[in-house]
Amino acid sequence: MSEDASRAARLRGSLADGLYGLGWSAVKTLPEPAARALGRAIADVTWRQRGKGVRRLEANLVRVVPDADEARLRALSRSVMRSYLRYWMESFRLPAWSKDRIRGGFDPADVHYLTDGLAAGRGVILALPHMANYDLAGAWVTTALDTPFTTVAERLKPETLYDRFVAYRESLGMEVLPHTGGAAFGTLARRLRSGGLVCLVADRDLSASGVEVDFFGERTRLPAGPAMLAQQTGALLLPVTLWYDESPVMRGRVHPPVEVPATGDRTSKTAAMTQRLADAYASGIAEHPEDWHMLQRLWLSDLEPRPEPPAGGADAAGESAGATVEGTSGVSPRGGPGTAAAEGAGRADGTDGAHSTAGTDGPSGAGGTAGGPPDHSGTEKT
Repeated sequence: MSEDASRAARLRGSLADGLYGLGWSAVKTLPEPAARALGRAIADVTWRQRGKGVRRLEANLVRVVPDADEARLRALSRSVMRSYLRYWMESFRLPAWSKDRIRGGFDPADVHYLTDGLAAGRGVILALPHMANYDLAGAWVTTALDTPFTTVAERLKPETLYDRFVAYRESLGMEVLPHTGGAAFGTLARRLRSGGLVCLVADRDLSASGVEVDFFGERTRLPAGPAMLAQQTGALLLPVTLWYDESPVMRGRVHPPVEVPATGDRTSKTAAMTQRLADAYASGIAEHPEDWHMLQRLWLSDLEPRPEPPAGGADAAGESAGATVEGTSGVSPRGGPGTAAAEGAGRADGTDGAHSTAGTDGPSGAGGTAGGPPDHSGTEKT
């Protein structure tokens, strides 16, 4: 990297860190109605600019609502941006919420799947798509259920920004692991074997280790990590979907467990379980597309093909456990309100690839990344 490019990268990193710092220090002091109004105003400005992130969002929504005409699609993308900025305004303010406010801020259905699994001492994996506010869901788990959990964080540059996100999630009661090599996978497995809870956002993985699934009638890849962890530890694997309504309370649903198939090798079991996750995500997203914050490329048809990954598929991913978890089912920051206003919630450097300094995805408190790890199986079409 040239000296000028390095200087520009440092400047972007410092700007991103400053924007997040401003959000955490300033927005959380606003009255709640003012914070909501600010979020909606930023969302509407970004939507009207129709930058790269918003255009990509609409291309994704076409798969979810294929019968939508242009007017409905535009109205839906506006609703998504408002949901997206509601997430940000809530997340900036969440560390200042009282325990009662957190307990009353989320109303999940069928939470008995989670509580029964924990009571049995089996260990539980919650796997979520990028819907509504999974930071709030995570804070609700640690507060209302008095249950700590473990997740994974993508290392960011500058380090000060990474430190902000880690400190933020730890303040909500989460254990945050850096996704370095296979260490994160091993630690997650130990937590599960001891009856603990692991939360991972897992609806996008364009790496060579991702598992191909059908998703709204097209092929994409999801991370193998949740299925691999369930197989290796005997933990319960539960999909979760989230959404907003017109009230201040976020809604959600814990879906029935994704069971490990009784027959087949590890590759086929991982593929079947990951498809089950995709189906659960699709059902929730189809019901509440306005709360799915996917402003990045997702389907393989939107990528230029590269050579096929090495033989072994999910088995190969399992042998290098870090590939199944790090960067693909851990925590990464999404392009926040400052980035969104500047570039339609895409990357700070103007692209919408996997890893960005200001982010492609958001402070995903339940754990997860919008982008895949650096080793992509395809390059994005321009």
